Amino acid sequence: MRVIGLMSGTSHDAIDAAAADLVLDGDTLILAPLGLVSDPYPDALRGALRAALPPSATTMEEVCALDTRIGQAFAALAARAARELCGGQADLIASHGQTVYHWVADGRALGTLQLGRSAWIAEATGVPVVSDLRSRDIAAGGQGAPLVSLVDALWLNGRPGVCAALNLGGIANLTAVPKGGAPLAFDTGPGNALIDAAATELTGGRLDHDADGAMAARGTVHPGLLGRLLTEPYYARSAPKTTGKELFHPAYLRAALAEAGPVAADDVLATVTELTARTVADAVRSVHATEVIASGGGVRNPVLMAALDRALAGIALRCSDDLGLPADAKEAYAFAVLGFLTAHGLPGTAPGCTGAHHPSLLGSLTPGRRPLRLPEPARNAPSRLEIFRR
Repeated sequence: MRVIGLMSGTSHDAIDAAAADLVLDGDTLILAPLGLVSDPYPDALRGALRAALPPSATTMEEVCALDTRIGQAFAALAARAARELCGGQADLIASHGQTVYHWVADGRALGTLQLGRSAWIAEATGVPVVSDLRSRDIAAGGQGAPLVSLVDALWLNGRPGVCAALNLGGIANLTAVPKGGAPLAFDTGPGNALIDAAATELTGGRLDHDADGAMAARGTVHPGLLGRLLTEPYYARSAPKTTGKELFHPAYLRAALAEAGPVAADDVLATVTELTARTVADAVRSVHATEVIASGGGVRNPVLMAALDRALAGIALRCSDDLGLPADAKEAYAFAVLGFLTAHGLPGTAPGCTGAHHPSLLGSLTPGRRPLRLPEPARNAPSRLEIFRR
């Protein structure tokens, strides 16, 4: 089955579409990557999205407009991916959508909202779409995140020691896969969220991220600001747990800076970069990981990766490219896998990772142009994911 995974993360800078040939062979799910296409959000749409995110107020009219415009942007990229990566022969699309709110209270996820109406994708491509993948896990008592934890567990199954998959997106998340043991997953805290917020705030919007860590490289970590940021109670909570830009947003950074006093712009970037590295490394040590496989936009920031390598203090750090999944596309491929599992009647969650009461079939199905015909339900769920390298 040829499946396209559509993804836009909490950095909300671009939409990624990764296409994969997926075959279930006994207890092994074989993924052959077909490639990635990516498009940045149009400036006006990204601006409207950022203006509507917490803690800003918004209106139902703006939410409706964003849902439509994001859906249209996802649809355009899905049509391109179907044409360029699948020769027009895609069988299924799995769309994560754009997270605009993840409702967490007292450590429990109560709801989640991803925009990008699937009808636009189905209309543009004629292909059935699996969407709204997080809600079912929350309905089953889970955190709804990290939702790729089952894919990580299948992918890293059998590696020696305790292997941890790390995604350095806007929010960083970790899946620990002990050999022969049950996986564990959680959001560690900010990945790029506060780095991006600092770059945007301190350059007056001239930059929206710290390209190649250039500002952080010129700065020095400010002990007072770092100490203030490390007092965040989220870091001490037990897993499973999840967070987002509902917590780690520009106003959060402004409040910390107000307490710390004057700090030079480059020093702020050095400090929030160190914060991400330190909190990720603390999380890695808490699960006794012996190896970390990193992916996401943060791996392209050499200053962040160097800080993380230092903070890990000898724990092996590798990029997911080394294991056959491009770092920029890994999450989009993971959602393609989740869509495949749904189409074959297989659960897409690991309850030990999200805290759900039981595994769940994920998502809602939007038919394409033809009558909806799903494959025969698979008899057995896969126990491992193998990447087929051409």
